[in-house]
Amino acid sequence: MEQSVLILGATGRFGRNMALAFDAAGWDVRRFDRACDDLETAAQGVDVIVHGWNPTYDKWETDVPVLTEKVINAARATGATVLIPGNVYVYGKDAPAVWRSETPFGATNPMGQIRITMEQAFENSGVRVILLRGGDFLDTEPSGNWFDKIIVKSLAKGRFSYPGKRHIPHAWAYLPDYCRAFVALAESRNTLPRYTSLNYEGYTLSGQQMAEILGVRAEQMNWLPIFLIAPFWKMGRCFLQMRYLWNKPHQLDGSAFRAVLPDFRETPVHVALQRAVSFQIDPDQSMIGTGATV
Repeated sequence: MEQSVLILGATGRFGRNMALAFDAAGWDVRRFDRACDDLETAAQGVDVIVHGWNPTYDKWETDVPVLTEKVINAARATGATVLIPGNVYVYGKDAPAVWRSETPFGATNPMGQIRITMEQAFENSGVRVILLRGGDFLDTEPSGNWFDKIIVKSLAKGRFSYPGKRHIPHAWAYLPDYCRAFVALAESRNTLPRYTSLNYEGYTLSGQQMAEILGVRAEQMNWLPIFLIAPFWKMGRCFLQMRYLWNKPHQLDGSAFRAVLPDFRETPVHVALQRAVSFQIDPDQSMIGTGATV
């Protein structure tokens, strides 16, 4: 029997990749249209709801609680399992360097607290939930994240602008792999606990390692313009809240994930990076694969 999934936020980078992954796995993929659809009506009969709604940082405080309640209500009404992309904001700047599925949440800044509250709401809701926590996304096309908007924006000119200390480890998730993992978890949902939270290890790479794989020289991003404009720009203040993640060594421990999906295999890191920058440079001129291995 064909399984069905409703994608919320199907035009965003996560939702778009989730739709592709579910389609490739043979699911009936339905894309929610906020302009004309009613959520509880659209969710009728689906097995899984992908919670891909992610307002801009400056709207998190007002919008995240509202969207959380809507998704919980739809899941309660239909019995669908909710898939949630988790981030690393919940751990906080004083957390240990290795983050496991059971690592306590210690974030005290507003954005981290919003995510903690959201996750707790889903855990306490009684609905079936699979949360997969990943690092910063590597996409296959421009999607407005740090990687394509800042880090590799000028890669064609040989510039790699890194927002933090270039020699510390940082967690990354290649979206096609991450979403493929989510589909595999969705297909195993009936064997999982009602609330399942797993960490997706992805790649642990420093800025220097990424630059070497890409065959370019890493430079330090200049934060001064953001500091200057932040008093007048709420998004800038949000960016500054999360700046510590670029300077805090960290990695995600995927042991619990691998126990559930022991046969899952990721794309080799040099291939993922090549695809993640293919819209910035001519692949025939790239030196990817000739630099450091990870």
